[in-house]
Amino acid sequence: MTAAATRQVFRLPDLGEGLTEAEIIEWKVAAGDTVEVDQVVVEVETAKAAVEVPVPFAGTVLKLHAEAGAILAVGEPLIEVGPAGADSDAGSGTAPVAAVRPAPDLHPDAARYREEEQAGSGNVLIGYGTGHGPGRRGRRRAGGPKAPAAAAPAAAPAPVAPAPPPRPAEAPRVISPLVRRMAREHGLDLAGIPATGPQGVILRRDVEQAVAAASGTPAPAEAPAPAARPMPERIPLRGLRRAVADKLTRSRSEIPDATTWVDADATALVEAKDALRRTRPDAGIGLLAILARICLAGLAEFPELNSSVDADRQEIVRYGHVNLGFAAQTERGLVVPVVRDAHLMTTAQLAAELARLTGLARSGGLPPEALTGGTFTLNNYGVFGVDGSTPIINHPEAALLGVGRIIDRPWVVGGAVVPRKITQLSLTFDHRVCDGGAAGGFLRFVADCVENPAVLLTNL
Repeated sequence: MTAAATRQVFRLPDLGEGLTEAEIIEWKVAAGDTVEVDQVVVEVETAKAAVEVPVPFAGTVLKLHAEAGAILAVGEPLIEVGPAGADSDAGSGTAPVAAVRPAPDLHPDAARYREEEQAGSGNVLIGYGTGHGPGRRGRRRAGGPKAPAAAAPAAAPAPVAPAPPPRPAEAPRVISPLVRRMAREHGLDLAGIPATGPQGVILRRDVEQAVAAASGTPAPAEAPAPAARPMPERIPLRGLRRAVADKLTRSRSEIPDATTWVDADATALVEAKDALRRTRPDAGIGLLAILARICLAGLAEFPELNSSVDADRQEIVRYGHVNLGFAAQTERGLVVPVVRDAHLMTTAQLAAELARLTGLARSGGLPPEALTGGTFTLNNYGVFGVDGSTPIINHPEAALLGVGRIIDRPWVVGGAVVPRKITQLSLTFDHRVCDGGAAGGFLRFVADCVENPAVLLTNL
């Protein structure tokens, strides 16, 4: 079978603007009609506009693959065309289907069937043949009667074939329905518009330029080409960063943690800190030292949180001492120095040790033993200007208290809304060592001490 006898299926083309489907509004042809290359055969409606769709094949319409009102996705069969004079399927859809694209010898103009490059819409418009002017073609039924050929006289010499008619000027190349419609609405002759697309394709920007030239207004500027993406940077996970990553990964993989939080009025806490600075300026007692003292008092009330789990022996190890870890941000990353036997220290001693270890951490002089052996961790992430967090437990510990920033907020005191200094406290705990009752009790104790530091006096 020759290429000219091949059945062709034209599928719903990409209509641009990121559209993925269209609704059939009106068919311009029916099964059995004869069509030419680039003849408008159907009008469809997208989410953007109504569009006339031409067919890139010439021949007889064998089948319409969708009725008016149907919604087709881009790439679904739209119309089937066979060689001139072929019988239509009348909707049977049983005949074999050849390649979607036309054969080169199907029609002289069909070889110009091209894909239009992006016309400023963000998508490629595909599946359209060359233009033949704005007018629509009427239906022509195939298989009509033909005039009988006159018999040539026997003695007459063989007729000389007449010279072929001169080839008309080449039609504008590969015009999409959107571009064709734009030119028609502005009364422009496509043959007079310079083409800038590949293979002489007229693009949307070409019509826009012609419209602008006719109206005397500047054409819309084309979007700049996207800048080349920089190559991703790869940073080796080594040294301290690798050790921290391994510890945090182990924590999340081994510890079934949970987090609870509460907002607390820290006005009295700030006032107590200021009072200590005035009365004991040499002690250097800041908020971190007071919060450490509060944690130690809370662990005395709820010792379940000062523990760890020995997974190998399936035992909970509850400690009789407190090695208090605290998060410190350094140029090398986050480290957690440990204040050993913190439960034996006064608040002033806690402040001094916290300051010493912080200085060593920032200078890179912390010995390895100062970063191990913790039983509970305090993390004052409020210094970073954040309110809350769900901290990861410092493995193999069982709990971690996080403190957010202290800021002025409206608060109800004695039935009146007044500005107070509020902070958010969060506790992440290992659910294997205690339940929500113990965790909530510890967090509430800490919040009460923040709101009324005098509570600490009962634990001295």
